[in-house]
Parts: sequence; C-alpha cells; structure tokens
Amino acid sequence: MKLDFDTDGGIGTGATLGVIVLETDETLEPEFARMMDLPGVALYHSRIPMVSEIRPDTLAKMEADLPASARLLPPSLEFDVIGYGCTSASTVIGSDNVARAIQSVFPDALVSDPLAALIAAGRHLGVRRLGFVTPYVPEVSQRMRDRLEDAGFEITAFGSFEEGDDRVVARITEESIFKAAETVAAQADCEALVISCTNLRVLGRLADIEARIGLPVLSSNVAMGWHMLHQAGAHVPRPELGKLFATP
Repeated sequence: MKLDFDTDGGIGTGATLGVIVLETDETLEPEFARMMDLPGVALYHSRIPMVSEIRPDTLAKMEADLPASARLLPPSLEFDVIGYGCTSASTVIGSDNVARAIQSVFPDALVSDPLAALIAAGRHLGVRRLGFVTPYVPEVSQRMRDRLEDAGFEITAFGSFEEGDDRVVARITEESIFKAAETVAAQADCEALVISCTNLRVLGRLADIEARIGLPVLSSNVAMGWHMLHQAGAHVPRPELGKLFATP
C-alpha cells in the first residue's frame, strides 16, 4: 500500500546554518551543538582536508579545497550563513577569499570565519585592548596579531602554547587553558581576552574564566557561533554562554 504524505519547509524554520570543519578538529562540533541548540535553527557540517601540522603553507592550501567541502553540504537547502571553522587559515587566506570560495557554491549565503567573527565581536562589545592566547607556532600567532591590529585593536598581553600539531592542540586540557587565560589577562590592562583556535576547549570553562579575570572572553568558536546567529537574525541573549552571548 502506498502511503500519503505531506511536506513542509524542513528543520531550519528560523535559520539554516552550515559550517566547514577541519579534518583534524575535535572541538568545534560539540561546542557548536550547544550554542546552536535553539528552536528552528538547523546546523549542518562538512569537513575539509587538513594535515595536522599548522604552518602558513599548510593553512593556505585549504583555500583551493573550500568549494569542494561546501559542495558536501546539502545542496537542496538555502543556507542563511556558512562558517569556515579555522582561525589560523582564515588569517592566512583572508576573510574575503574565504567568502569568495564558499559563495562560488552557495552564492546567496552569508559567510563567517573565526577571524571575521572575533573582529565583529570585539567591535560589538566596544573593546579595543585585547589579551591574546593562542596555541600556534610564533609565525602563525604573529600573522593573527597583525590582522587584529590592522582592524584597530591593540594587543596588550600575549601568550601561546606554541604547539604545531593540531591533534595535540585538541587535547590541551581545559585547566591548562584556564591557567593560560589567567596568566595572560594579568600581564597588562586589557578589555577582553581572545582565545584563538577552534580546536581549543573553551566553552565548558568560559563562565569560570570570565568570573576569574573579570573580562569578556572571546574564543574562536564562541565568536563564530555568535556571529553566525547574528548574521542569520537568530541570536537571542543567552548569559550562560558568556558575556558576548548575553548582549542583545
């Protein structure tokens, strides 16, 4: 017996979001699942090839792979926003080039990446002096510092784990990240603390870090999640996700 059925607009009645995740990333998807847990918000993932060694040359190679990764997102959907989940690569490739590559497949989608999101978040909060924590080797960290300074921010305090293997970065403990945030925030006067890299586990201790240092904490995942929801018109204040998400 053939059964009758009806169809509707699908899951994303409020916003349809996509995110391209690094092959080596173990952190973005669990953190995004928590941030995007909102009625009517549908989130879809794709992956992009990435060797584990984080260097400018390996990061730059991903630009050519972005369209193929975007094509693995459901083609029947009209995406409101598609994010590219790599802070260091978006710094090397450039946010405009990231957007151009993704929009070659989904021309009507807005695009976010962690660097663009961190800049937008800092401006939204009205902060200029930043503490800056990264896991990167010095050359990659310096490039990101330069991009933030080009955008009008001042890096008043800095520290890095200087780890070049993304598999190791994913296993840096939350307690180590907490201590690093505390150490860097104490170095100099700053108005917010950036913790860069989508593979660092920040969200679970975000409220604890903010309470300890008394500053907003902008991690790569939190900034991009907030930015994508804002772009899609789906953001609602959620203080449990930190000072950035608490703002209108």
